[in-house]
Amino acid sequence: MHIPDGFTAGPINTAAYVVSGGLTAVSLRHAGRELGEKQAPFLGVTAAFIFAAQMLNFPVAGGTSGHFLGAMLAAILLGPLNAFLVMAVVLGIQCLAFADGGLTALGVNIFNMGAVGGILCYGIFAGIRAALPKTRGAFLAATGAAAWISVVLASTACAIELALSGVVPLTAALPAMAGVHALIGVGEALITVAVVAMTLQVRPDLVAAWRGDSVTDQQTALGKSWTAAVIGGVILSVALAVFVSPFASSWPDGLEKVAEDIGFIDRAPEQGVWKASPIPDYAAPGVGNEALATAAAGFIGTVIVLAVGWGLVRAVRQRKQERNADADAGAAP
Repeated sequence: MHIPDGFTAGPINTAAYVVSGGLTAVSLRHAGRELGEKQAPFLGVTAAFIFAAQMLNFPVAGGTSGHFLGAMLAAILLGPLNAFLVMAVVLGIQCLAFADGGLTALGVNIFNMGAVGGILCYGIFAGIRAALPKTRGAFLAATGAAAWISVVLASTACAIELALSGVVPLTAALPAMAGVHALIGVGEALITVAVVAMTLQVRPDLVAAWRGDSVTDQQTALGKSWTAAVIGGVILSVALAVFVSPFASSWPDGLEKVAEDIGFIDRAPEQGVWKASPIPDYAAPGVGNEALATAAAGFIGTVIVLAVGWGLVRAVRQRKQERNADADAGAAP
C-alpha cells in the first residue's frame, strides 16, 4: 500500500505532510516523556519487526500479494501515539533507503498507515474491547477485528486520496482497493493475533493495551528482564528479514495490482523523485545472487530501523533531561 510518486496530487501530499509532521512531533514528545530508558529499545524492536514482516509478501488471489501493515500490532504493544512513531520510522526508512513509496507521497503513506491504521483504529479497538468480556480471548478477538479493519480503512483512505487527486473515480478505486485489502486484512489479523497471543503468554507486561495503559517504568518494575525481550525481538526480526524474505511472493501488492487493472500504473515514474536510495527495491548492490541480495538488504534495513527507532527516543529523552536539569539549576537559590 506504499503510494509511489505520481499517484497523489500536490495539495493532497502537502496536507498529508503537515498532518503527519505534526503527529510525528507529538508522538516524539509523547515517547520521550512516557518511555523509560529500559523501554526505549522496545519501540525500536517493534519497528524493526514490522519492517522485517513487511518484506514478507504473501499471495492472496488473482496474482495479487499482500504484506503485513503492523500499525495495530504496534498500537496494542505500545499505545497509539508510540505506534504512529513506529510507522513513521519504518515508512521513512523504506522510502529513503529502499525507494519503497514515493518521497512526495511519504506524508500520505504515514497518514494512511500510521494515523488511520494506527491511531484511528486503536479507538475502534478500544470500542470493541469495551463491548466484550474482560477475558484474554475477547481481547484477542478485538485485536484481530481491529487489525483487519486497519487494513481496510487504510486502503479506503488511499482510494479517497487517489480520487481527490483526479487519478481514478472513487466508484472504481474504492471497491477495488477495499475488496483486495479485505483479503489481505485476514493475513494481517492472523499475524497480529499470533504475535499478541504469544507475547501475552510469555510477557504480558509488554502489551500496553492489555494493561489499559502505555508502557511505564512503574508497571514494568516486576523483576523481569527487558534485555531478554529486546534481544529476542531483534533475533526474530533479523531471522525474518534474512531467512524468510527471499522467499516472499513476487506478485504485485494490492495497490499495484489495482493500478494495473484500472490503468493508472503509468502515472508512477520509472524512477522516483528521491534518487539517492542506497538499496533500491530491497536488493543490496554488488550481490549477484538475488536471494542473498534480498537477505542482505533485509538485515541492513532491520538494523537501521532498530537504531533509528531506539535512537530517536533516547535523543528526545536526553534533551528533556537536560532541559529539566537546566530548569532545576535556574530555580536553585
